[in-house]
Amino acid sequence: MKLTRFLHDSVKYTGLITDNTIREIKGDIFRNWTYTGEVFTVDEVKFLAPIEPNQIIGIGANYVSKKEELPSVLPEIPVFFFKPTSSVIGPDENIVIPEGIDKVKFESELAVVIGKEAKNIAESEVFDYVYGYTIGNDVTAPQFFHHDGHWTIGKSFDTFTPLGPVIETEFDPSVVSVEAVVNGIEKQNSSTDLMIISIGKMISYLSNVMTLKPGDVILTGSPVGAELVGEGDTIECEIKGIGVLRNRFVTQEMAVCTNK
Repeated sequence: MKLTRFLHDSVKYTGLITDNTIREIKGDIFRNWTYTGEVFTVDEVKFLAPIEPNQIIGIGANYVSKKEELPSVLPEIPVFFFKPTSSVIGPDENIVIPEGIDKVKFESELAVVIGKEAKNIAESEVFDYVYGYTIGNDVTAPQFFHHDGHWTIGKSFDTFTPLGPVIETEFDPSVVSVEAVVNGIEKQNSSTDLMIISIGKMISYLSNVMTLKPGDVILTGSPVGAELVGEGDTIECEIKGIGVLRNRFVTQEMAVCTNK
């Protein structure tokens, strides 16, 4: 099923999409929900990020360009980082370039949504704890990386984590392509079998460090091809079976003018 959040007449709703129809649901999306009877069409709503995450965890440098480059020995401690929930936006919202710089980096990614509490789980158990999948764009301002290797500030600005357009709960992430198109030109297109740390390994590892909870979002890494982009550029992150996450990059000044 494809779950979404959306606005209609300034009211927020949650619903399930079938073809061109959205049926509103109420309740806990992870445990117990019901249909309300309200029905909308996709043309009359504004899509939001499909989830308000509990927390956002990303993994760094997790793709190679071809299978021959996959390491025979995996990192003992993978590189993980956190992104603030305040950085989340939805489809067709503007990504705001921070004041003082003129370019930021896009990173199209498959995002995993955790569906139940996970602690000390084995790799073989991981997918029992996954609710579904969406698309994430791990927008980054490398100009704000600390020279000692700290990434947090460069990944934390408001609007730096677009998510959407839906959470797909019936999805096989093992061999799908993660794509990105900028201004109509393909920049990223890699299969998930080019991940260095697999989804199973990364979530099992994290669960042995911290308790993962429903609503946690795991960004699984960005394929080769991510680039710096600037004002007016449009990014389309696509994973077939989930959809297209489209956003436009604007300057801080332009964002202020747009919101007036």
